[in-house]
Amino acid sequence: MSPQQHTLTRVRTAYARIDAVNRPELWIDLRRQPEVEAEARSIDERLAAGNHLPLAGRLFAVKGNIDVHGLPTTAGCPAYAYTPESDAPVVARLRNAGAIVLGITNLDQFATGLVGTRSPHGAVRNAHDPTRISGGSSSGSAVAVALGIVDFALGTDTAGSGRVPAAFNGIVGLKPTRGLVPTTGVVPACASLDCVTVFARTLPEAEQALAHMASPPSRDLPPLPQRAPSPWRVAVPPRDQLGELDEGWAEAYEAAVHQLASAGAEIRPLDLTPFTEAAAMLYQGAFVAERYTAVGSFIDKAITDGVDSLDPTVVGIITRARDIPAHQLFTDQAHLADLRTRALTELADADALLLPTTPGHPTLAEVAADPLGSNARLGRFTNSTNLFDQAAVAVPAGEANGLPFGVMLIGPAFTDARLARIAALLQPEPQLAVVGAHLSDQPLNPQLLSLGAHLERTTTTAPVYRLHALRTTPPKPGLVHAGEDGASIETEVWRLPAEGLGRLLAALPRPMTLGTIELSDGTHVPGFLCEPDALADAEDITRYGSWRSYLNR
Repeated sequence: MSPQQHTLTRVRTAYARIDAVNRPELWIDLRRQPEVEAEARSIDERLAAGNHLPLAGRLFAVKGNIDVHGLPTTAGCPAYAYTPESDAPVVARLRNAGAIVLGITNLDQFATGLVGTRSPHGAVRNAHDPTRISGGSSSGSAVAVALGIVDFALGTDTAGSGRVPAAFNGIVGLKPTRGLVPTTGVVPACASLDCVTVFARTLPEAEQALAHMASPPSRDLPPLPQRAPSPWRVAVPPRDQLGELDEGWAEAYEAAVHQLASAGAEIRPLDLTPFTEAAAMLYQGAFVAERYTAVGSFIDKAITDGVDSLDPTVVGIITRARDIPAHQLFTDQAHLADLRTRALTELADADALLLPTTPGHPTLAEVAADPLGSNARLGRFTNSTNLFDQAAVAVPAGEANGLPFGVMLIGPAFTDARLARIAALLQPEPQLAVVGAHLSDQPLNPQLLSLGAHLERTTTTAPVYRLHALRTTPPKPGLVHAGEDGASIETEVWRLPAEGLGRLLAALPRPMTLGTIELSDGTHVPGFLCEPDALADAEDITRYGSWRSYLNR
């Protein structure tokens, strides 16, 4: 296998992983492997020809209410299916950057639910405990990431669907400011609230995908206050305002608070009441009527026609919204405006609000026994975010009773980058594999040191890589995946703050790219790879086994 087949190798690995995990409920439509391999070959050929494709080699999945050209959009209801004439803009932007769509994922029908069980394609089981729910409505996308099938995935978030599945499956979920990512080509749940979201296993990976998805701000807002250099200020409500939590969840949340404080954040009190009151309004008030506006006429006709693929819980929620009187909407809007003013006042002297993403993690059986009650409980902390026009980042924060535990940071619109920087304080320091100029005592090693990096270990790659001496200043090698034609290359694995990795990635010059490197022990870590087009006049130095040996030849 030549060095120019890295994307193709990644595709074949993904399909092997799909077979290994045996989770058919994740997918509504999975693209045929030969078709995806052909696209991967095209990506590799474009790289070899000198095209700049920053997401080359990355695979992603798309929630079933987002248009992908060539695949039907169903929103989890086969009778609703239509064939889009083009990709949704958010999908097109990722594909233009070199990422490849693997398939369309399962969801709570019409994106109505936080449980991941309301689908004719079956309940999506949790990645870590198949007796528990995966969380919805972006269930299949989150689990496809958590199981290592795709590098990132698209979801949507109206009431928390881009955050609840992230928490339950131990991954990152970014819910951007409303309008930052276009929703054209997305079947609406509540069009005025919907956001396209991204799931990934690490914060830098999620941020990289989001950067390619985002548009310039589509609306004018007052400028955000400029912060003087100082510790992050994080608001935390009193324990009794969190309500009933699952066993061990209060302790896990307090540990996250302590971790932020240990990292230098100032912890400040906050009255959570306006947030929880607004959360209750999303389904109990008139705002749910917008769901009927989105798909109500289709559901009414489908019921008349005897369509059997409608989820009864979803049908009940949407059809009950049909008869909400108009005056209630105006009453609820006025009440919401008051709650939002109170909430923003509470947050005025803080950079972010830290909350558990959910109060607990139910089993499939518990949700089946009480589908509405279970769903309402899961939205206690997430429902208000879009009603208040806020941004949010959901990240893993350890475990509770052997299951992933997640928290989220919430802040005003367009504070997305700020929230990610604070969230990075909660993440284990990511690893970075280096093979050349960033090695200890090499010219670019001070870059790592200045970002707070420390050497974890020296090892070698799996025997599937080739090393080339690039014509750059300073001199550095290019590492490329070569499959059976490869060899083991000396590697240093460094730990550095997630924020530092993000900064390093943002400043990474061509032809270097950040990819996944397989080590000799079978583990995979982020590391520096090289675009194949840079190898045309580069000497193959694989025989030396390391960059240092080549320099000392």
